Amino acid sequence: MEAGEGLGAMRDDERPSSDGTTDFGFERVALGEKQGRVDDVFRSVAKRYDLMNDLMSAGLHRAWKAQLIAMLRPPKGRSFRHLDVAGGTGDIAFRSLEAGGPQTEVTVLDINEAMLRVGAERAGERYAGRIDFVTGNAESLPLPDAAFDAYTIAFGIRNVPRIEAALAEARRVLKPGGRFLCLEFSKVDMPVLDRIYDAYSFHVIPRIGARVAGDAESYRYLVESIRRFPSPGAFAGMIEAAGLRHVTHRSLSGGIVAIHSGWKVS
Repeated sequence: MEAGEGLGAMRDDERPSSDGTTDFGFERVALGEKQGRVDDVFRSVAKRYDLMNDLMSAGLHRAWKAQLIAMLRPPKGRSFRHLDVAGGTGDIAFRSLEAGGPQTEVTVLDINEAMLRVGAERAGERYAGRIDFVTGNAESLPLPDAAFDAYTIAFGIRNVPRIEAALAEARRVLKPGGRFLCLEFSKVDMPVLDRIYDAYSFHVIPRIGARVAGDAESYRYLVESIRRFPSPGAFAGMIEAAGLRHVTHRSLSGGIVAIHSGWKVS
C-alpha cells in the first residue's frame, strides 16, 4: 500500500529533525507534541481496536501475529520472561502465554492506560501470576537492565516519537542472548497490489473507522503514519545502530508488513 508522491511516499529519513519537529502522519509537529496526539488517537479507538484490526486487515493480522510468535518460540520447559511493548490490549501477550510453558511470563507495557484497561479486562483471571500490565513510555522503560529474554513490539514502533531511544531501551532491558522482534507495516513491493492497497487505505479504512469506531481521523493518521515509516532496510540499519546484532527482516503478504529481528549479543 505504498503511496506515490501525491499521497506522501514512505521515506527512509522519517525521524526527528534538527529543528525539533517530527512527523504526525503527513503533518510536521513539535517533537514534544507527538506523544500526546498519539495518546489521543489510541484513547479514542481503544475499545474497538481489536475489532478494527480484523476489519481493516480482513483477519490477516492474526496470521502475521502467529508468524511473530512462531519466530519468538516461547519455550515449554524453562523460565521465559517476555516484554511486549505497545501491546495494551494483550493480543501478542496472550498468544505468547498460550504458546509457551507454565514458566512463561509476559509484561505488557503501553503508554496508553485506556488500551491497558482493555487488555486487563480481556485477560481476566486466565493467566493469573503470569501476566502484568505496566504503564510506561517505550523511550524510557520503567524496567531494570537485562531483565527479559525477549522484547516484542507489534504495530507500535512507528508511533514512537524517538524511535532510536526506544531501540536503545529495547537493548538495555534484554538479557545477553535475548531477542528483539518488531512486527510493523512496511512497503508493498508488488505492482498492482500497491495501488489497490493505496486506494483501500486512504478511502476505505477511514470510512470503516468512522462507522465502527466513530473516528475517521484517527484511522487516517494511522494510514499516514505507515507511509512515513522507514523502509525495511533503513529500519534494519536503525536496529543495528542501537547495538543489536544479526539483524534480519522478513516481508509478509507482498510487503504489507515486515518482521524485523535482532539479538543482544552481550
